[in-house]
Amino acid sequence: MAVIDLLARYAHLLFALVWVGHNYANFIQNPRFVPLQNGIDTSTLNRDLEQRMKREHGIFRYASLVVWISGLLMLWQRGWLEDALLLQGPLAVIGLGAWIGTLMLLNLWLVLWPHQKKLLGFVPASLEERVRCSRITFLSSRSNTILSIPLLFLMAAGGHGLHLFS
Repeated sequence: MAVIDLLARYAHLLFALVWVGHNYANFIQNPRFVPLQNGIDTSTLNRDLEQRMKREHGIFRYASLVVWISGLLMLWQRGWLEDALLLQGPLAVIGLGAWIGTLMLLNLWLVLWPHQKKLLGFVPASLEERVRCSRITFLSSRSNTILSIPLLFLMAAGGHGLHLFS
C-alpha cells in the first residue's frame, strides 16, 4: 500500500503541474481575449501544427484525469473519501479542493474541449461557429485558471494548514 500511495501522490503532483501549468502558460501567452477573425484562410493551417496541437491538448486533458483519479485514490486509500466529499470535519478543506478540481475537470471535458475541437478545426464547423467557440474556450480556460488558485491553496492547507480551519 505504501508503494501505491507513493505512486498516486507522485502522479497527482506531476500531472497537476502539467494541467495547471498549461492553464497558466495559456494565461501568460494570451492575457486578453482576441476573437477569431472572419475571413481567416483555414487552408493555411499547417498539418504539423495540427498534430502538435492534438498532442498538446491530449496531454493536457489526460493529465487532468490522472490528477483527479489519483487524488480520489489517495482519499479512498486513507479512508477519507466520504468525509472529504461530504465536507465533514477537518477533511472539509481537502474535500472543497476535490470539488473544485471536479468542477475544473468537468469544465475542461464538457465545455472547453468540445468547443476547442471546433475552434482548432479538429471537428468541422462553420466560421461563425468557430468565432463563437473562440470566446467560450477563452472564458472556460480562464475559469479553470482562476479556480486553480483556491484549489492549490486548499490542497496545501489540507496537509499543512488544517489548524487554520479548526
